[in-house]
Amino acid sequence: MTNPLSDGPRPIEVLLVEDDPGDVLLTTEAFEHNKVQNFLHVVEDGEKAMAFLRREGEYEGKPRPDLVLLDLNLPRKDGREVLSEIKDDEELRSIPVVVLTTSEADEDILRSYRLHANAYVTKPVDFERFVSVVRQIDDFFVSVVKLPR
Repeated sequence: MTNPLSDGPRPIEVLLVEDDPGDVLLTTEAFEHNKVQNFLHVVEDGEKAMAFLRREGEYEGKPRPDLVLLDLNLPRKDGREVLSEIKDDEELRSIPVVVLTTSEADEDILRSYRLHANAYVTKPVDFERFVSVVRQIDDFFVSVVKLPR
């Protein structure tokens, strides 16, 4: 029997907010082949992201994510708005948010950090590099960082 209080890596709940099916597939594949089998939940727009995080409607009973991977350019509610709402919400602000986007614009990077993003990562266009980056994010938040339980 394992000790639930051990310091070893434990699977985490990850919410991916991404509207590009190709990027969803790549991220899913990266998670499937990682050391620790984390639980990846996917929503494709900002409104669904907030509903998932607040466990409203069809997301009632879903687990609270330990980590959010957030694209900035989303339909229905922009990723910047989602980030702002997460960090303004007393119940959600402690969830780490990694912006994972194609934008390399200085204004997006600066604004994301001003909105208290925990990291800003530009999506590589190369398949192998993309998978590698997602795995590194996953490894970092599972093996290195201590997350609130």
